[in-house]
Amino acid sequence: MYQGARRALSPTMTTRVEPMPDVHSPAPPARRKKMPDAAELLGSLPSRFGPLWRTLQSAPPAERVVNRWLINKGVTVVPPRPYALSTKADFTSQDTLTDKTYNTRQLPPADPGYVESLPDAQAVVELFRREQFIPCEKSTVLFAYVAQWFTDGLLRSDRSVPGKDVRDIRRNESTHEVDIAQLYGLNDATTQMLRDPREPMLLAYQGEPGAELPPALYDAAGTRLDRFATLRTVGEKKQDDEVDKTQLLGMGSDAGNTQVGYAMLNTLFLREHNRIAREIAAANASWSDDRVFAAARSVLTVLLIKVVIEEYINHITPYHFRFRMDPRGFDKQPWMRPNWTAVEFNLLYRWHSLIPSKLNVGSRNDLDLEDTMFRTRQFLETEGLAALFDSASRQRAGRVGLRNTAEPLRWMADVHTIEHGRTVKLRSYNQYRVASKFKRAETFEDISSDPETTARLRELYEGNVDDVEFYVGMMAEDARPNSVLGPLVGRLVGLHAFSQLMTNPLFAPEIYGPQTFSERGMQIIKETRSLSEMVQRNVAAEGGGTPLVALTRTDWRHS
Repeated sequence: MYQGARRALSPTMTTRVEPMPDVHSPAPPARRKKMPDAAELLGSLPSRFGPLWRTLQSAPPAERVVNRWLINKGVTVVPPRPYALSTKADFTSQDTLTDKTYNTRQLPPADPGYVESLPDAQAVVELFRREQFIPCEKSTVLFAYVAQWFTDGLLRSDRSVPGKDVRDIRRNESTHEVDIAQLYGLNDATTQMLRDPREPMLLAYQGEPGAELPPALYDAAGTRLDRFATLRTVGEKKQDDEVDKTQLLGMGSDAGNTQVGYAMLNTLFLREHNRIAREIAAANASWSDDRVFAAARSVLTVLLIKVVIEEYINHITPYHFRFRMDPRGFDKQPWMRPNWTAVEFNLLYRWHSLIPSKLNVGSRNDLDLEDTMFRTRQFLETEGLAALFDSASRQRAGRVGLRNTAEPLRWMADVHTIEHGRTVKLRSYNQYRVASKFKRAETFEDISSDPETTARLRELYEGNVDDVEFYVGMMAEDARPNSVLGPLVGRLVGLHAFSQLMTNPLFAPEIYGPQTFSERGMQIIKETRSLSEMVQRNVAAEGGGTPLVALTRTDWRHS
């Protein structure tokens, strides 16, 4: 229930919410023309003057300088790590500065009175209800799949309690590094379990080389294989009549079998690891299996970072300039600190509205979300990896924002995100705006230009724009032109993404070289330019045509 005089809205409400006629819900003021401050004007420059940025990009020395300048500008918008506090305590201590089993936090916790006064979460989640699918102008479903798969490697709220799916938002199971834990596992014991006992330089697989699939977790009778006895996976906790356990595959993350997008990306990266390992071994006959495996994993990690920077982040931004993965010179930057994931980064990355209500999976169209879950082996075997990437690249994703989450995800995900923000006592949306060098929103219309959205926000938060929560405010924002995200979430993604990617230990000058990756590994890093190239060289054994692999819709054009 609401605290104090607030009323709970019905969970089944689907009609527009009108402002309450009392002193707490004043009529919206006339829309004012917002004047951007100097920081906003500076930040908008790469979104304008396209010919200038493309000219700079065509000259490698100039591109390198501009690339470094833009990344530095994005990371230093707020003071860099280490942050003084973590989700372990509300005061600075040795533990808040060193215990990485907890998330760090950008801002101190909110006053308890603010959290206690917030509307009931069951009412707030009505803001996310999809009454009609709102498509994204720019993104494909493949972008949604990559976002979920990539972030699960480092934004891993603790779910280690046996027999429970409850997550502790304060805790983080990951190493806080981009290390492809979703493929290799969270620790060495899991990694060793997933290596191929026949050729330990490879990851375990079933099928033919070049067309590998992750290994089965259960035999044909539904009995768990002994070698994977301790491998965690979501799905086995459900009733036997809900999940066919012969569909479950052995992967590094417990979420690997939950949906088809996760499984297809894990399968791609498994094939790419094995392909890279075979090439490195062929060029380094004296190397042990362990050294080949380590080199292949390091190469694959850098390839993932390259794809994230040069395709994924470039897809998100509204910029004409396209970021490049170039680690030279970043080791001397003041923000080059050890990685430690912030709880704000975890919570802002809940873009559930990207997923359409119906999914196209290979040759099968308009599948309910539930019909794509826990059927990983079936889709991989019957459709093939190439067809899965092609269909995801041709389907339009949803617009990131309010009033656009498919019903299963609204109750499985959005409501928990709202509750998690309150658990760790996040400060308000406006306080994060100011901390991120944006002007404070003075009215609800400063957040969103949509009248229905502002009306619902006004009623829920009793006319006080300063009460709007962090996650809700970000999801209410209008997307920036040519971007997928609103201003605040876009700025925070840039801040955290670059400060997590470019600080990877593999980029240290004394590590980034053939002694780590091998000569052939360095060539693979240099030669690989896109996710599409990775897919094309790992689906040839399946036969068939060339799949489309695209995060951005083929008909989208930068305005």
